[in-house]
Amino acid sequence: MLNGFKDFILRGNVISMAIGLAVGAAFTAVVTGFSTAFITPLIGLATGSVGDFSTAEFTVEGAIFPYGKFLAAAIAFLITAAVLYFCVVVPMTKVQNRFAKEEAVDIKAALRDCPRCFSEIPAIASRCGHCTSEVEPESEALSLSKLPVQQH
Repeated sequence: MLNGFKDFILRGNVISMAIGLAVGAAFTAVVTGFSTAFITPLIGLATGSVGDFSTAEFTVEGAIFPYGKFLAAAIAFLITAAVLYFCVVVPMTKVQNRFAKEEAVDIKAALRDCPRCFSEIPAIASRCGHCTSEVEPESEALSLSKLPVQQH
């Protein structure tokens, strides 16, 4: 029983996930600190508050609503999402696209109807498999398949 648990913990994907969570938590702390130290006071100055608006609140019938904390958290989230998108997602997408192999075209995937019997046949077919009538292959399908053009 303990061997199974040990195998589960020592799998590469579990350890990678744990490292990713730890790095993500540290990154979130850095972005939150940046937002709290610089962005929130700048917005507070721009809106007329004295520096930090994260302590802003309003009261309704004795209930206190600290909306400034929500705004500070929302700003930290937006900064985190933007940094992750522009510094991780965009570069990784470019790398994946650069090394992605071009997928082979499935020449049988494009279908059309036979003009004689109206059965589905491949777009590159020159003869219907159902009624055996000769049909003209679609030129676009032939060019995608990279097959030689047949002379009649």
